[in-house]
Amino acid sequence: MTVPLVPLAQETTRPTFWQISHVGEVVFYYLAAVAIVVFLWGVYDRFARYAQGDEDWFERTNDLGRRVLEATKIVASNEKQFDRDLYAGVMHTFILWGFLTLTIGTGILAVDMDGYQKFTQFVLGDKQSFFVGDFYVAYSFVMDAMGLLFVVGVGMAIYRRYVERNGRLWGKHTSTEDDLFVWTLFYLGVGGYVTEGVRILGTGRPEFETVSFVGWFVADVFSAAGMTESMATAVYPLTWWTHAIVALVFIAAIPYAKPFHMISSFANVVTRDEKAGKRLPGVPADLDADTGAESIDSFSWKEILDQDACTKCGRCSSVCPAKASGRNLDPRDVILDLKQYRENLDAGGDEKAIVADGGSSVIQAETMESCMSCMACMDACPVEIEHLKSFTRMNRELTDAGEIDSNLQDVFQNLMQKGNTFGDPQRKRADWADPLDFDVTDAREEEVEYLWYVGDYPSYDDRNKKVARSLATILQEADVSFGILFDDEKYDGNDIRRVGEEFLYVELAGHHVESFEDCEFEKLVCTDPHSYNTFKNEYPEVDFDEFADDPMMPFEFEGQWNADGEIDVKHWTQVVEELVERNALGLRGTELDYTVTYHDPCHLGRYNDEYEAPRELVQATGCELHEMPRNRADSFCCGGGGGGLWMEVEEETKPSEERLREALEDTEAGSAVEKFVVACPMCMTMYEDGRKTGGFEDDIEVVDVAELIVEAIGAEDQIEV
Repeated sequence: MTVPLVPLAQETTRPTFWQISHVGEVVFYYLAAVAIVVFLWGVYDRFARYAQGDEDWFERTNDLGRRVLEATKIVASNEKQFDRDLYAGVMHTFILWGFLTLTIGTGILAVDMDGYQKFTQFVLGDKQSFFVGDFYVAYSFVMDAMGLLFVVGVGMAIYRRYVERNGRLWGKHTSTEDDLFVWTLFYLGVGGYVTEGVRILGTGRPEFETVSFVGWFVADVFSAAGMTESMATAVYPLTWWTHAIVALVFIAAIPYAKPFHMISSFANVVTRDEKAGKRLPGVPADLDADTGAESIDSFSWKEILDQDACTKCGRCSSVCPAKASGRNLDPRDVILDLKQYRENLDAGGDEKAIVADGGSSVIQAETMESCMSCMACMDACPVEIEHLKSFTRMNRELTDAGEIDSNLQDVFQNLMQKGNTFGDPQRKRADWADPLDFDVTDAREEEVEYLWYVGDYPSYDDRNKKVARSLATILQEADVSFGILFDDEKYDGNDIRRVGEEFLYVELAGHHVESFEDCEFEKLVCTDPHSYNTFKNEYPEVDFDEFADDPMMPFEFEGQWNADGEIDVKHWTQVVEELVERNALGLRGTELDYTVTYHDPCHLGRYNDEYEAPRELVQATGCELHEMPRNRADSFCCGGGGGGLWMEVEEETKPSEERLREALEDTEAGSAVEKFVVACPMCMTMYEDGRKTGGFEDDIEVVDVAELIVEAIGAEDQIEV
């Protein structure tokens, strides 16, 4: 039996292997070595698997020091866990910091026992320990306090999972693994205190151990229950070994089960793309290249890491508008379906198609068609999984195979033949401006300050033509120099890219950058947030050199456009906000007295963090603005993104209908809300449809911010047909 370095009565410390024989010590070190080897091999095997994935288009390990520091801040602060869910944030903070503290504390003990003591004995001939006195007292207090937080945090997780039965924690991939994980953590926390309490009771309850307040309390409980000092001494080896073996098994199992997310999630945050979703990876000019999802190894190493980083928390599922409306999509299941298939395949399972229309594919085409590309899943994910990147890859596979919705096929045909999604003649693109009492400048012929990209819907859709005329009137009233491309303007390509038509997107991008190059202007301004996003974040990423010599590509532009950001790309609300600030429109903020609510478009808000400009404009008109519960980054998608505008999808409740209900029932003003304000042509289209199908036509009016401003400056008569 081991003996403490100094008698406990004389020194404030505790024996590490109290009541454990020398043979027991040897067995423990052997088991610990095995556990560590199994752990290290498992981690190596996991990361070796990532290397089999395709190379990622984006350099994710550059400036690694900064990346690690930022990832440490994100993980340590638990900022993503607190988003939308205070309970989960507190719970995860307690678990994370409690677990880290207990792990560090175990490491300190190992350093003392296996490092410092052996070093001093070898060098000085006198074994010494720093695990004594004030250090020991502080160590014991911190370990007990943080260990208690850990147990409380795990208890909160158990309550939420098994008592409250929070719906987002359960799904098709919920398994015994999840139960084992949470209950093992709970046992490790509680079992540590049981072991400590038995030791304190068995060593005569020395007074300095009162700092171990939880262990002391446990010792009191055992004593009150009739356990004597001798009984505690006898039972201690059993409690110690039970706790030690469970801890070692847990360590060994980390790379092979759910606990691996402690490593993979941090790695995922380190290697994240801060522009993920708002820009998508390009494809090689080689038509024979694998640009989709022919096999699981078509996915990049980062996409495979995404799969392993998923903790099954269901945050993405809980905010997904497609899932909420009853579409066949659960973003968590897509990621975990891919992971499950990969693991089954690695274990010798049968290979099958990744994504297809029907059959036994891993992912159904209908599932991908349901995605609205709103990025709510990515915004909610606490471990930075880039769902949209994998989804787009599978959409490309469907497009390459011709397995796409017939409505999308019509859109593609219209674009190839006419250059717009409506299939209308290009010569009519600027007809929306005919009713105006002033002429809109042709930016191809005159230098302007603002080159205005109007977009498809404001050009061809009757309801959105009014918005285009409103904006033109605003710019004219502010005496701003602006012009448009007339019939040289085509569709921007944003949403067809997200449904998988990459080469047509490149063709449209090439056409536009050539058109931009032929014009003299200072800033590019967009009506549609989708256009704003793709011009700002995606066109500069295209390497046109790869495609310039392709006879199928009708452009000659080479290199990259606006790679250094020399051309300022703006959404129109940002431009007009500047005009209002310098009083170019004469708004006094008292012109209108409507009670309104504002809907954040996904591509303006979540994609590009612009939340205030539209609100400033609404308030500048004098309207009383009331926020919906889901606003800014938490905004609920209209349902039009990702091709949703063009497809007929079976839904229990349309996202637009749900959003209008929220405006009228869940805002503070309730049914007093008169106008539902938007800043996106797609949103306008979807909500006008939702008013009809949801029965809201008599309850609320859908208006664009531009229409409010035009009314506020008294120029609304100029925009009517």
